[in-house]
Amino acid sequence: MSQDICVMVPTIREYECMRSYFQNARDHDFDLSRLHVVLITEDFCDTDEMQAMLDEEGVDGEVFDGSRREEWFEAHDVSEYSHIVPAASHAETSFGLLYMWAGDYDYGFFIDDDTLPHDEDFFGTHMENLDFEGEIESVSSDEQWVNVLYQNAEEHDLYPRGYPYSAMHESVETETTEVDNIVASQGLWTNVPDLDAVRILMDGDLQGQAQTRTTREDFEGDFVAAEDNYLTVCSMNLAFEREVIPAFYQLPMDENEWDVGRFDDIWSGVFLKRACDILDKQIYNGLPLCEHNKAPRSTFDDLNNEVPGLELNEHLWEIVDEVDPDLSDADDPYARIFAAMAEELADGDWSEYNNGDFFNYIGEFMGDWLDCLEGIEQAAEPAANRRV
Repeated sequence: MSQDICVMVPTIREYECMRSYFQNARDHDFDLSRLHVVLITEDFCDTDEMQAMLDEEGVDGEVFDGSRREEWFEAHDVSEYSHIVPAASHAETSFGLLYMWAGDYDYGFFIDDDTLPHDEDFFGTHMENLDFEGEIESVSSDEQWVNVLYQNAEEHDLYPRGYPYSAMHESVETETTEVDNIVASQGLWTNVPDLDAVRILMDGDLQGQAQTRTTREDFEGDFVAAEDNYLTVCSMNLAFEREVIPAFYQLPMDENEWDVGRFDDIWSGVFLKRACDILDKQIYNGLPLCEHNKAPRSTFDDLNNEVPGLELNEHLWEIVDEVDPDLSDADDPYARIFAAMAEELADGDWSEYNNGDFFNYIGEFMGDWLDCLEGIEQAAEPAANRRV
């Protein structure tokens, strides 16, 4: 089978975790030759050791620190857009999306370096989810938000990072629905739940890790969020179709005058869910699980990064929910929808919110994202990504 999967891993520490994912593939007879792995790192990391790990595992891939990313932008004639990928930020996963767009890959995977696969077939299960057609549980609430940890919420009372505070204590409804166009597969996580700093503090932990942990028993089955309902999308364990890339930009965080951070994947998920609802497509949630082994760090550091954007997070989805562009002549409907969201954010008056100007800021970056994708297409060579 051809090399059709691009695996993107932001890492500065635990890149060796990928050996477990490769072994999982071997254990389940998943063809590793399908994978091209992109390790996204920084200049202060040992890129030679990272490349040696891939070579030892016999897996094709490349390592990009900050300098090499700049070279890549130049080689693809899009240097003017290098600012859309922030340095030393989890949002640098956007570079992986650009790399995938420039290459000949049908599927993308995001894997965080503080995770490990469970026993089930990690890559194979995600691929089965993307191909799934049939009946599945559909979840909705009276707040238009679905808690991806809803299945055992009465026991653990957990809400994931990015879930709006105004949408808590929702009434949940489930039904069986028919789906036939899955474009993203979100695997969930055991051990350390993906919570925001406020919720971690409420759970009594000062080291960035909740005291309440999740286990396999907390996940009773796979599901989709119903149309017109939003959900948190975490990029630690995620697979997706190539077509979603124009609407899946991991927003610039950390390097901004408002000090907004930690919402890159959350807000990208809001954009993607709105696009899916407009296009009658779905995001699959559940298996394969990963074990999240978050390293201890100050909860207050995370809190400082999150507080500037907390009010904005309460309202972003309401803004996006109003966007419904005309797609009658759209060559790329995802790009058309994302452009409409970008314009709404860039041109709006958000002064009623704390740090509301950040919405204008990201709206401009979203427009640059689409321009960069177009520039990559225009500069494309017959071969897939050139090595630089």
